Amino acid sequence: MNTPAMLDVFKSTGALLDGHFRLTSGRHSNAYFQCAKVLQHPEHLSGVCGVIAGHFSGKGIETVISPAIGGIVVGTEVGRQLGVKTIFAERRDSRMTIRRGFTLEPGERVLVIEDVITTGGSVAEVIELISEAGASLVGVGSVVDRSNGKVKLADDQFSVLTMEVVSFTPEECPLCREGIPIDSPGSRITNRN
Repeated sequence: MNTPAMLDVFKSTGALLDGHFRLTSGRHSNAYFQCAKVLQHPEHLSGVCGVIAGHFSGKGIETVISPAIGGIVVGTEVGRQLGVKTIFAERRDSRMTIRRGFTLEPGERVLVIEDVITTGGSVAEVIELISEAGASLVGVGSVVDRSNGKVKLADDQFSVLTMEVVSFTPEECPLCREGIPIDSPGSRITNRN
């Protein structure tokens, strides 16, 4: 699936939004990728996750872990296609944790899957959990890498759609200066400007 085809999927499903958005990272942008709108369609979910699973097949992955909430659907389908266990990490008291009886064992080969990477903060927190458990990071996969490959989280990092989408700190945001109302469509509630 090439970049124009993937962008067509985002546009046809109403998943590529234009406006003024507060991203999960706290940064602001004029574009937002609402992956859930793509992934609600089984044919897109299967196709996109198949590309990710294809990249990581044959690499001895034992577990797929995703940061909640955005990465759960993608991670579950990638894990299903790879035929491995899938779990997720979630925030508790502002810290990413592994709960619900999920565990990682020392030496376990783990793949991290996310929907959209902007700064990579949530993925970095999940990688820290993998390290704390003594498990082994195989790689990081995502549907969209908004950094155009500038955010490097693993030696083997793969995204179906890699492109640079401009984002700003709240202090430097031209959309704020223009007084354009802001929307926070992400899964994590932020109180940042």
